[in-house]
Amino acid sequence: MNQTVLVAGLGLIGGSLALNMKQTTSHRLIGYDVSKSTLDYCVMNGIIDESFSDFETAVKQADYCIFAAPVSKTVDLIHQLSTIEFEKELIVSDVSSVKAPIMEVANQIKSNLVTFIGGHPMAGSHKKGIHAAKGHLFENAIYILTPVKHCSEDKINALQSLLKGTKSKFLILDPMEHDEMTSVISHFPHLIASSLVHQAKNWQKTHAYIPKLAAGGFRDITRIASSNPSMWQDIFFQNRDRMSHLLGDWIEEMSSLKDMLETGDRDTMYEYLDQAKEYRDGLDSKKQGAIPSFYDIYVDIFDQPGALLKVVSLLAEQDISINNIEILEIREGITGVLRLSFQNKNDQAISNEVLKRKGYETMIED
Repeated sequence: MNQTVLVAGLGLIGGSLALNMKQTTSHRLIGYDVSKSTLDYCVMNGIIDESFSDFETAVKQADYCIFAAPVSKTVDLIHQLSTIEFEKELIVSDVSSVKAPIMEVANQIKSNLVTFIGGHPMAGSHKKGIHAAKGHLFENAIYILTPVKHCSEDKINALQSLLKGTKSKFLILDPMEHDEMTSVISHFPHLIASSLVHQAKNWQKTHAYIPKLAAGGFRDITRIASSNPSMWQDIFFQNRDRMSHLLGDWIEEMSSLKDMLETGDRDTMYEYLDQAKEYRDGLDSKKQGAIPSFYDIYVDIFDQPGALLKVVSLLAEQDISINNIEILEIREGITGVLRLSFQNKNDQAISNEVLKRKGYETMIED
């Protein structure tokens, strides 16, 4: 049976979900957003069937509603649900990476016709906005669900059926459990990446060449510091108690490392680094996690006219889209290193095979 699905918030995540459901279901897709240009773009490109600038008018038509707005805005919209008189059942979800404040207000929804099932698709991109939306963004990603108390199995199954086309792997968690885990492996790393960038920026006052030296590995390990500041400010403050606790743990950890260096404890330092390597190497590189993966290929190229064009042309012939191109090192008369970034692992693998077949030396970092 065809039903109406409202996506409230049509940025990267909301737009990608709408696009996916448009491609994989026969449901009617409607959209709500505060940006008229975003709504116009979605209608013009067939991402939604109809747009609305008034939330109440849109949600009254819906059988499903997915909030894909910042956490604080999602909380406001959930509050609005209690002021609306519904005439039919509505299943509501969200995509927020912080669940406790969301579920707190969701459990206060008064209408018996509204069922709330918290959601968090653990996938994303280093780009933002509706123009970066991809229907396959959530493929093989973990999609966490956090139902309200007394939510029926039938309603959970109905939401999973709606989202089946995402090809995500669904996991049901307690909201507090979810927030603790995502704090450790997603939120806190973003904060640390930003602090590393600030440290380099401060040292630049002493060493003017720092930006040139930071163009390689330093730039890689701090990529996530380029994420949307407004979104991450909202996440940090919605989850600030856990962030503060993790910062306390981090300061204690750094203090221990400082002691190792100052006392010259080489054996303990080696064991510390070895354990970190072993744990990191054991992580599954084939699965998506809370932080968007980087699908890169490093290609050796010669310093000669047209070298870059040849590589790009070979991949264009295979209809492969390159997200980013960066020349890491090239010196006159010898080879250089080109880094190509791709949207997904499949494009990375195909590109690697094409380039190797043409005689290029390539490397994929696990």
